[in-house]
Amino acid sequence: MGRVTERRRVVRVRDGAVSERPDTLAAEEPLEIRLNGTPLTVTMRTPGDDFALAAGFLAGEGVLGDPAELANIVYCAGATRDGSNTYNVVDVRLAPGVPVPDTELARNVYTTSSCGVCGKASLDAVRTTARWPLPDAGATRLDTEVLAALPDKLRAAQRVFDRTGGLHAAALFTWDGELLDVREDVGRHNAVDKLVGRALREGLLPLSHAGLLVSGRASFELAQKAVMAGVPVLAAVSAPSSLAVRLAAETGLTLVGFLRGASMNVYAGAERLVLPGGGGAGS
Repeated sequence: MGRVTERRRVVRVRDGAVSERPDTLAAEEPLEIRLNGTPLTVTMRTPGDDFALAAGFLAGEGVLGDPAELANIVYCAGATRDGSNTYNVVDVRLAPGVPVPDTELARNVYTTSSCGVCGKASLDAVRTTARWPLPDAGATRLDTEVLAALPDKLRAAQRVFDRTGGLHAAALFTWDGELLDVREDVGRHNAVDKLVGRALREGLLPLSHAGLLVSGRASFELAQKAVMAGVPVLAAVSAPSSLAVRLAAETGLTLVGFLRGASMNVYAGAERLVLPGGGGAGS
């Protein structure tokens, strides 16, 4: 199975001095996801938690929402001409009676939706396939002081990032600021899929009891994954996209960007937050 990191020698230039030294790199390899034996998609990922990644991807597509709908996930032996197992191809088998989606439609509507498909079609697709409505804002009150402390907690939990400097991270957190799970990957969407997939296989969806924190920007794709998993709060240390904000506003997702210490921008769902001074939005 692929490694999370690799070692390579580099020429290092520092203050006019030149030296050679080994450097630790984040591993990146392709993962092909098949559904009932049919190729579905390929993603570039950091090896590890591959079964969770595949399950989380399918949860984001609306294919899976309950562990009973999943028969099994296996690595595909014979993925190369000589019959060896590269551990870069997984096959997800659905339980009997679970409908198999049109794979071409799934690819067009979801995985490429942030890369050129019309915004309205993307928003409509999420609205019509989301299994769970997000909880009412009054049922979830998150203090911004709790939010402010989360990036440092996430950074402290990024063990592979400390060695490579080359991985994104995503975390599920409770309303009192506890990190429930942290995943790292070269792709921020893969890190989220690994979180959701692990939760799916443990029967924890919808994740209405948790928030989602990502180490980079909040794209439409990440907002989509949060909504599809039933997550009511998405926080990012960088900027959201315009379509992510539209999706958040239309689905009731609380979307926070530029979360850096006590500073943050709330783009949607501010009524779910307890703002400084104990008030809500507009107080």
